[in-house]
Parts: sequence; C-alpha cells; structure tokens
Amino acid sequence: MDMVLTNIGLLATPVGNSARKGAAQREIALIPNAVIGIKDGKIAFVGREQGDAQQAESAQGDATQLIDCGGRLVTPGLVDSHTHLVFGGWRQKELALKLEGKSYLDILKAGGGILSTVEHTRAASEDELVEKGSALLSEMLSFGVTTCEAKSGYGLNMADELKQLRVMRTLNATHPVDVVSTFMGAHAIPVEYEEGRDGYIELLINEIIPAVSREGLAEFCDIFCETAVFTPDESRRILLAAARCGLTPKAHADEIDPVGGAEMAAGVGAISAEHLIEASDEGIKALADSGVIAVLLPATSFYLDKPFARARRMVDSGVAVAVATDFNPGSSPSLNMQFAMNLACLKYKLTPAEALTAVTLNGAAAINRADKCGSIEVGKQADLVIWDAPDLEYIFYRYGSNLAHKVIKGGVVV
Repeated sequence: MDMVLTNIGLLATPVGNSARKGAAQREIALIPNAVIGIKDGKIAFVGREQGDAQQAESAQGDATQLIDCGGRLVTPGLVDSHTHLVFGGWRQKELALKLEGKSYLDILKAGGGILSTVEHTRAASEDELVEKGSALLSEMLSFGVTTCEAKSGYGLNMADELKQLRVMRTLNATHPVDVVSTFMGAHAIPVEYEEGRDGYIELLINEIIPAVSREGLAEFCDIFCETAVFTPDESRRILLAAARCGLTPKAHADEIDPVGGAEMAAGVGAISAEHLIEASDEGIKALADSGVIAVLLPATSFYLDKPFARARRMVDSGVAVAVATDFNPGSSPSLNMQFAMNLACLKYKLTPAEALTAVTLNGAAAINRADKCGSIEVGKQADLVIWDAPDLEYIFYRYGSNLAHKVIKGGVVV
C-alpha cells in the first residue's frame, strides 16, 4: 500500500458511477472513524478503522505513507465542471460599469465582455497562457478542486481557438489537476463577422469543429444559446455538427432570458445544460425527462446580482444538479469552489448532502468522469480533501475561509 489515511473523523461521499438525481442526490455514505488505503494512485480499500484496522496494518510496508487525519472530515476531491480557465487579460475595468447598472449585454455591445477578452487572448502567446493557467489551477487545487472542465471561446477564429485548446492539453499533462477540454467557439460572434453571422457559423461547422476533432483537442462542444448570441436553431445546428465529429454536446442555456435553451439541450442529447437561471418549467421537465445534467453556477448570479437558478425545483423534479464556479474574467472572477458550495446551500436551498454530490459525483458525470472520480470507492482515483472540519455541515456553514487542510490528487499530497 502506498498510502493509508487513518483517524478520519468522518468520511462523506456519494456512491456510484453516474449522476444522482431526485432523492438519490442526498443519499451519501457517511462513515465515522474511517480508514482509506491507496495503491498506484487509486483507492484500494475503504472501511471503518476499528473493523478494518488489521487489513490496514497488514497492507502497510516500509514505504507506506501514513497520514493521520486528526479526526477531520474527508470527502472526494471537488470537481469544477464549468470554467473558462484559459484567457488573456482581466476585466476589472467593467466593475464600474456594472455598478452604474449596465447589463452584461450592454457591456458586450459596447465592445467589452467576451470580445474584450478575445482581444487579449488573441494577443497572448501559448506560453503566456500556459503560465497563467498553471497558476490558476494551483489556486483551484488549494481550495480542493482536483478535476476541472475548461472551455475555449476567447479565440473565435481557427488559430486562437486551437491555441486555447492546446494550452488546456498542456496544462492537463503538466499540472496535478485533471483538465477536461470543451470547445466553445460559439461563445460570441467575433467583430469581423458582425455583418455576416452565418459566415461564422459556417466556419465553425465546416472548418473549426472538424479541426478540433482531427487533433483530438476536446471532448465536448458548448454554445452560448441566448438572446443576442446564438438562437436555439443555430445552437442545435452547431451542436449536431459537433456530435457528428465526435464531440459531445453541452449548452450554456437560458442564462439571461428563457429562450428555450434547456429544451434545445435535451433535444440534441446534451450531457449537460449550464446556467439555467431563467429555465422555464417546460425546460426543467425536458431536462428531467432526457437525463441532461443541470450545471448551476451560483457565483455568477452573486457577482452579477441576478436571480439564482431554481435548483430546489430541479432536484425535486428529478434533474441531476451539479454546481460549479463558472470561473471567467467577466461574470465570475472567482475560482473558489468552497464559496460556490456555500451559495448552493444558502441560495439554492440544497442540503449539505445534495450539495456535496453536486460538486463531486454529479460534477464528474457532467464531464463524463463519474467512473473515475467524484466518489471515494475502490478502483477510483485517489482524489481526496481532508478538511479542517468535524462534520459535513461545517464546510457549508463556514464561508470566507479556505477549509481544505490537505488535498490528495492521484494518491499524492499536493
């Protein structure tokens, strides 16, 4: 055995290899006085310390690393299933505009928002983006995130979209955090296509998406289905073209207006629909009926002073709910998953058990990783957080402090 964690006051984890929905989202395993064994970067055994002490002791060798958890809480590593990790520049100058009451779409129309970040991302070199992304991932890791999804969408042309995705590939290979890549060239219409949006859609479908697929640079394709961005029909067309190229559909849906994005996501067989602040009752039902995971982003609602998605309604309607940061330079410049967890309870009215599932197993399922991470079970990656907390409720009750005592990624303390 490479590592044994002992004196775990409480182990809390969802269980399974797929998203949990409805009442099952709050069904988690709680094991007091637990012990965990790790071998070759994976969970080798999990049990109660009293009953499994002999097994734990017999598995130890001279090289076994023993970690005394000091009676602390242990959970799976957090999975941030929606970020825009790779970008050039920041957008702190927009804060004053927001305080004046300018909307996200107002700022976008004035040349700010996504288009401002596109300008800085195009100007940045690949090495510069790798250096910045690596530092951001290290900050994520310090908060307990061991796997994250990252979207492109700040290039909006062939060269710079592929550049962003190559940076993600490099980060995944060189940083402890696992980075799962999503192509999101349909994040906005670039300025050079403002008078001919159909030409940009054709470029996405006929050239950029096939190139992403050929180079194996992404697993998923996302789009911004929203007023003044991409219509449901345009989104459907792009996502179906991506699916034909082997990219699994995702959708930014119904964030600002109820345009039918949730229904569109369900119709194309998306793995997830994300944001969903303004999703209609019909949209929520479509997600439940189709099994599309709702990835909700409470820090974005907080930062933009917008309503919060109806997470309680979604869970009660049988939708599997995940919670993520939406880390990006404009609408959610925070990569603190612990704050998103606080908001999931305080604003979404999720129970601590439901929220834990949302930021672990359901987040993993939203990026097709539920068989590898998101729970503490034999055979899964040894991605764990040891918390400065006596129980599960404590990490959702406290806010503003980093409660991650130690983070273990792939069986290594990082």
